[in-house]
Parts: sequence; structure tokens; C-alpha cells
Amino acid sequence: MGDLVPAPWGGYLVTGYDACDQVLRGRTWLAPDFAWQERQSDPKRWDAVATQEMSRTLSRLNAPEHTRQRRSLGNLFDRNTLRDMGPRIEADVTELLDRLAERIQADGGADFAGVVSEQLPINTVGRWLGIGPQDYPHILTMTHNQVHAQELLPTKSQLAVSEQATRDLREYFTRLVRERREANGDDLIAGWIRTWDALGGDREDTDRVVYDLTMFVTIASLETTATLLSSMVWLLLRSPGRWQWLREHPEHIDGAIEEVLRYDPPIRVNSRVAGEDTVLAGTYLPKDTMVHVMYGAANRDPRRNPDPHTFDLLRRGSHLTFGGGAHYCLGAGLARMEARALLGQLLRRFPTLEAQSAPEYAPRMVFHRVTSLRVVA
Repeated sequence: MGDLVPAPWGGYLVTGYDACDQVLRGRTWLAPDFAWQERQSDPKRWDAVATQEMSRTLSRLNAPEHTRQRRSLGNLFDRNTLRDMGPRIEADVTELLDRLAERIQADGGADFAGVVSEQLPINTVGRWLGIGPQDYPHILTMTHNQVHAQELLPTKSQLAVSEQATRDLREYFTRLVRERREANGDDLIAGWIRTWDALGGDREDTDRVVYDLTMFVTIASLETTATLLSSMVWLLLRSPGRWQWLREHPEHIDGAIEEVLRYDPPIRVNSRVAGEDTVLAGTYLPKDTMVHVMYGAANRDPRRNPDPHTFDLLRRGSHLTFGGGAHYCLGAGLARMEARALLGQLLRRFPTLEAQSAPEYAPRMVFHRVTSLRVVA
């Protein structure tokens, strides 16, 4: 249909790899922030509580505020940080796979998504932020419900669910930031508070920014990584012989993870707006035109990845799953580490792992989510 396809609701779908890459990396392509929303003919379309809340987070900010907040975080998951997190992630994987083995033995099968995939990211991020395990189920529920507002065309009922989840998230993380300020410890959130206090803002502004950052980093890292982990297992089990081959060639684990990211990206769509009159894929687009970057379509552009619909462990192709430019995913390195730790242990411990059925998915367009993946060994 072309690299740029008119969307039925207005704007354009961007499907070609190079065109998507141009939008993601281009400095004149902006996130649809508050200023853009206010210039629209129907600004009330963006008045939903969850939409407004997300518009204050990093994913919807532009320079200079985006630059300011991102710099305050530093390099969240640099080499040293990931090295320090590695042993605990490996230990978490071991514990989760012990639980998986117990469920399979007791019940004749288990839901890999629920037992393993959803638990590893919340364990990792929760510990990193110093959140107690007793809160993990509540955080997961809030996250699952909040993302409805980030769909392209959410229904009123979805927005209502998302609104309640947004209020719950606000209450939880506002309280968390307040407690960390009062304790003034050496944890990550307390460090962010001190960083922003030193920038000269008042306490209320600081706490609001730290709340936005903490909430966003948490919810952005859970469903996406969980879906990556489930998709990885499904794609490797779906074709006879693929699991055994990778067991015998573990040097290709990293390549397998990259092919999963290319073939089945956890986020399918991301939206940008033209910051000035421009031309994209040969089409003139006036300022403020919205485009939707279609990650899945870009990753399967045959001009970039030949035979794109084939899942190929030896492809060594390229993908845009983690975005690009100023909004490149903060947690890309962490997601890869979690996938690597899980896949390495799975291959060693479950040589006869099989999928009992195809995965079940949440009915969404933007945030791809595997809700169930039954396995047996």
C-alpha cells in the first residue's frame, strides 16, 4: 500500500523501514504533547484523565523539557548497572523456573506467561526501585488496565477502566515518592528527588516530576518485556527442531532475541506529529500532521529484511522495535538482559519444552500483550 498510507481517522500510517526511521530520528518530528493537543480543532478529544496523565511523561514530552528530564535520569541501565543487576536477575529466573517445573509436574502443564513472563520484569524493576514484592500484583493490575488509554482509538469503556487505573497509579506512586522524600535514604527514587531539588524547583514541582518519572519507567518496562519473553518462547517452540537447535548452538541466543524483537515487536504503533511543514516518502505534510509509526510493518519491510515473514535465527537483520532518536527506549539493555538470562536457563533446564496451544492475546492494537501461553515439558 506504500510507505505512507492515509489513516481512516486522519493522519497517516508509516509502514516503510526508512520512512519510520526518518520519523523516529528526525528532530522535526515531535511527540503529540500538550501544545499540539491544544492546537487541534477538537482538543477535548485529549481530555481523558489517563491521556492527560501520560502526556506529562517522557514519551509525550519534547525538548527542552524532555531533554531536561532525561538528563536527570542519567544512563539508567549502563554497563556497570546491568552487570550489578545480572546475578539477581539470574537468581530470579532460577526461582521462577523452579515454580514453572512444579506447576507442570502438579497440573500437567502451566501458563508460562503468568508464571514466568509477567513475574520477571516486575521482580527486576520492583527491586531496582525498592518496592516490596507484596505490591507487585497491584502494580501489574494497574499497568494492564492503564494502557487502554494509549490505544489509537480507545472506547469509552476502555477509557473508564484506564481512568480508574490512572487514579490508582497516581495514588500509589505519589505516596511512594512522599515516603522516599521523608526517609531521605540512598535508594534510587530518593536520589532523583535530591537531583531535582538541586535544580532549584520547589518541592511540589520536584515531587510531581519524580512521580511522573517513577510511574512511567515502571509501567513502560512491564508489559513490553513480559510480551517479549512469551513471544520468544512461542516462536522458538512453534517450529519443530528450532528449540533443540538453539540448545546445541547457544552462541546464537542473542541473535534469536533480536529476531524475536524484529518479528513480533511488543509495541506495534507509535505516534508523532510534524513540527514543521515537511515531505515524507514523497508526500507533503503540513505542520501538526500526525503520523503513526508501524513498527511491525517497518521490521518486515523486504527492502531492509529479505524474506521478512520468515522467522530466521541466523538473520542478523535490523529492527526499530526500541524506537530511535531522543525517545529511544531507556530499558532496551535491561530487556535484552532479562531475555538472555531466561532463554539461557530455559534451554538448559527444559530440553523437551513444548507449547500446548498458541498464545492468547489481549484485544489491542498498540500494546501487544500475551495473556496466556500454555506449556508442558
